[in-house]
Amino acid sequence: MSKPDELLTVLAATVESEQSTQMSLTVVTGGAVITGRLAPEAIWRQRVSEVLKDSDQLGPFSVAFTALEAPETPTPHAADGTPTHLHFHVARILQGTMGIPETGGMYRVAISDVNAWTIGDFSYSDH
Repeated sequence: MSKPDELLTVLAATVESEQSTQMSLTVVTGGAVITGRLAPEAIWRQRVSEVLKDSDQLGPFSVAFTALEAPETPTPHAADGTPTHLHFHVARILQGTMGIPETGGMYRVAISDVNAWTIGDFSYSDH
């Protein structure tokens, strides 16, 4: 989308203000379908940092995700203060009859790159 969807931006702002991780959402972006739950950016960053910190090879990168937590460094938002990105956790990229990764991952998607979306998350069943 050339201009971010206003309703989607309101949903992202509500997740941020409520500090809730209960909003399930599915988006289409760049030809990929991503489904999962939204998280406030600070919670998402902390979780990514924790995962990286536990890795022998990726540990040094964990600091990049916590660097913006200092009060004097605001998180990236539009000039009017609205969120510019969706932060998914427990999320999967839907591919054929499976979700990648099976256990869910952490994805950051620019709201302006979302082509379509719906409330709720999807999963496949072989039944």
